[in-house]
This record gives sequence, structure tokens and C-alpha cells, in this order.
Amino acid sequence: MEQNSAKGDALEDVRNRIDAIDSELLGLISERARCAQQVAHIKAAADGNQVQFYRPEREVAVLRRIKAANPGPLDGEEVARLFREIMSACLALERPLNVAYLGPAGTFTQAAAIKHFGHSVKTFALATIGEIFREVEAGSCDFGVVPVENSTEGVVSHTLDMFMTSPLMITGEVSLRIHHHLMSVTEDLCAIRTVYSHQQSLAQCRGWLDRHLPNAERVAVGSNAEAARTAATEEDAAAVAGLQAAEIYGLKVLAERIEDEPGNTTRFLVIGQQDARPSGQGQDKTSLLLSCRNQAGGLHNLLTPLAAHGISMTRIESRPSRRGIWDYVFFIDIMGHRDDPKVALALENLRQSSLLFKVLGSYPLAVL
Repeated sequence: MEQNSAKGDALEDVRNRIDAIDSELLGLISERARCAQQVAHIKAAADGNQVQFYRPEREVAVLRRIKAANPGPLDGEEVARLFREIMSACLALERPLNVAYLGPAGTFTQAAAIKHFGHSVKTFALATIGEIFREVEAGSCDFGVVPVENSTEGVVSHTLDMFMTSPLMITGEVSLRIHHHLMSVTEDLCAIRTVYSHQQSLAQCRGWLDRHLPNAERVAVGSNAEAARTAATEEDAAAVAGLQAAEIYGLKVLAERIEDEPGNTTRFLVIGQQDARPSGQGQDKTSLLLSCRNQAGGLHNLLTPLAAHGISMTRIESRPSRRGIWDYVFFIDIMGHRDDPKVALALENLRQSSLLFKVLGSYPLAVL
């Protein structure tokens, strides 16, 4: 009895300490929120109608500092997520952000938007990538989130093609680990005759579907959430989507994590009216749209300024230019911000040697 009493006293002491810490945290979070309101007033007084409440490079700098200073035992990624939500709530006191994503509700693009901005933003589901660009261009939404590439299936061509004519800039990036699940209103896998999903998701789960549902028709739709919504209306249909879609549309999960590659990751871009300032420590990226003359050594000559100035190229994709047969443009990612001296010199050389030269944006590397 004495031993149990001692344990009870020790537990009560720890709980009392937790309650005291919670009170301290509440006070500090409230103080931070009041500081955010002061920032909003100062910005509004200085910049008037042109005020920018959201500064991606500032948020990234905070998250990097928090991760570096984290003493544990919570993982650095988890601590960064907590601070992301605090910053999201404080920013909403200044002015809530309107963020467009590829809908309907329950898509991975929505998950990417929440991961980047936190839960305190207002998200708007749109039917197509083109609509997202148009709404941000019109100013109806502050930012948009669009998929750009998958580690298994490669580039999302529609997103790249939109940058050829859109004035929007890339302001950030999000990397999201993708887990696909098979879901349906029925619990009988053998009853499935049709599988709905986005074409990329169907491709990412091709091996599993070949083994377990070889005779089911695979129908590509606009998004995984749309697939879940459709499957919810058909007794012999299933969808490949994320767990959130199963919850939203009331589906039973028949199989979990059916993606063929366990490291399956999708990269998303955040688009807005202007890009970000340098975030520091050389942890920025710049995206470019270029074209060169269709001649021997044309691409080599085009990229020579990057090597000459020691600039690392992390990605290159080619797309038809739509200006002529077999004429291509190149989407290129390089390390560094366009305001960095070395990068600025390289970009000026590229501008002089390119038939088409367009900076799509400089932005911080994804933190989470």
C-alpha cells in the first residue's frame, strides 16, 4: 500500500508540473500572437495596401532555427510541425490566407497545402490545375498548390505547361510521402469490377493491382478524392486514394499502402504573385524556363554558364514548346537564390545565350 501511495504521489507531482507548463505555454503562445498583431499593424502603416503578411523565407528561417535548437526528446520534424501550426494561427490574426488546391476535399494536394501553410489557412478546392493558376492570377486566392513531379512516375506535365504562359511565380515547395490505399463501400475484394484513381496513382500501384485485381477496369479521373467520391456511389467499384478520402466519403479500407515503391514521394509547388526573398545559408532553389537553338551542342552551350559559375543543377525536364514541331523548352532547377551574386551572374549569361529565358521563382528548400 505504501509503495502504491508513493507511486500515486509521484504521478500527481508530474501531472501538476505538466499543468504548470501548459499554463506557461498558453501565456507564451498568447504573447506571440499579440506580437504577430503588432507586426501586422507596423506592416500596414508602412506599406498600405501593398502589405505582404506572409513571408515564406521568414517562416522557413524560423523552422530551421527551431529544428537546429531542438533538444529533444521530440523529433525535429515533429517540433517543426508544431511551430508551423502556431505560426499559421498567428498569421491568421494578421490576415487569413486563401489557398487553392486540386480538389475535391481529401486529395494529396490538400494535404500538401496544409503541411506547408498549417490548418489556419482557408483552402479552396478547384477541379483542375488550370483553374488554380487562374484563381491566383486573378487575386481570388493568395496562393495555389499544384503537383509537379512524383519519384516513381515523374513529371506532372500540365503543371509545367501552365508556366509557359502564366505570370505566376514559384514561392515554395512541399515534399509529401504518398501512401495509397484501396477503398470501397464493399468489404469483398472479389466484388470489385472497377478501380478509380488519378492516372499517376494508378501507375504508382500498377504492380499491386496486377496481382490482386487483374480483371478490374482501371479508370483515370481528375483526382484521388474524385475517385473516392465516385466509388462511394457504386457497389462494385473501388478507389485508390489517401486515408483522409476514405474518412470524408465513408469508404472501407480494403488494403493499405499498395504503392509499388515504399519511398513514393510527390513534390508540390506553391505558386503566387511573387517569389520569396533569400532565406539564407544557401538553402534556396531557383526554377527556370529556357530554350536554345536546335543545333548540335545547343543544350550543352546553353548550360555552360551554370558550370562556369559553379552552380549545381538539380533537375531538368523538356517539354514541347508548342511553337513548332520538335521544338522544346527546358524546365531547370538550380541551387541558390537569383539574388545570390554567383547565381545572378550565371542567370545573366543564360539570358544572353537563350532564345527563351524566364525565371519561374526563387524559393526556400522544403523544411518538412
